Amino acid sequence: MRQWKGDTGGGTLGQRLLLVCFRLVDLRLGYAVMAIVVPFYMLFARQGYLSVYHYFRHRHGHSAWDAFRRTYRNHYLFGQVILDRFAIYAGKSDAFEVEIVGNEHYERLAGGDKGFIIAGSHVGNFEIGGYLLHSYQKKINALIYAGETETVKRNRAAVMSGNNINLIPVREDMSHLFSVNSALQNGEIVSMPCDRKLGSTKSVECNFLGARATFPIGAFALAVSFGVEVLAVFCMKISSRKYRVTVSPLEEVNPLRTKAKKDLVNNLAQSYVRRLEETVRQYPEQWFNFYEFWKQA
Repeated sequence: MRQWKGDTGGGTLGQRLLLVCFRLVDLRLGYAVMAIVVPFYMLFARQGYLSVYHYFRHRHGHSAWDAFRRTYRNHYLFGQVILDRFAIYAGKSDAFEVEIVGNEHYERLAGGDKGFIIAGSHVGNFEIGGYLLHSYQKKINALIYAGETETVKRNRAAVMSGNNINLIPVREDMSHLFSVNSALQNGEIVSMPCDRKLGSTKSVECNFLGARATFPIGAFALAVSFGVEVLAVFCMKISSRKYRVTVSPLEEVNPLRTKAKKDLVNNLAQSYVRRLEETVRQYPEQWFNFYEFWKQA
């Protein structure tokens, strides 16, 4: 059974009210309201609260009080990144500044003939990168959760399409794989989160922050099959109006090597997990997986 929800909360009416609100008032007012709302959310969304609390207690070794304080901060930052998305829906994309580290890796692959894969995660605000950055050389095909409200779907599609990004909803019948395969065959980019089993049936166990955790290998299996490279991309919130995007290549994939395909896939997965761990250690409060992520003893 899936332990997480991929949809944005608030319901259709609440989301529409947010859009109207951000067209009229400053985003900072939303942040102030969020600071008051978060304790109630933590109280009633107990499963998510406990999973994040355990993350700070067991994976980072904080005291009970410090883990609670950081859990509040985690929920507050998550609320901010959601509000940032709706502010962009409301036409305020120019309110944010973006710094890109390692963009030369993206430009090198985007200027080539072959496609490649962008491996994202539920850390920071990966989705907002698609709103603030344009893809000029190649089309980006982004895998997304299909269960969002119509408000989010409509506004997200409108912003993404203007940035040369095609959205591919993940379907239970796995039909989205045809679109993914076609994109890579055409030399385009495929973007997907690699820290949750979003449409991927196979996984690998990795040591992550001192304990065993399960990661999907769909993106890495595709990379090996098509002989394309993988870039780990993280979009982190640095301040109320600034994001930092870091781009780093994973181990190069060469299908002509004598190494077995399974080993190549696992090496890519391990490389991604190392990049993810480095990022999470640097920004521990921007871990936004609200369920028990690690395997229990």
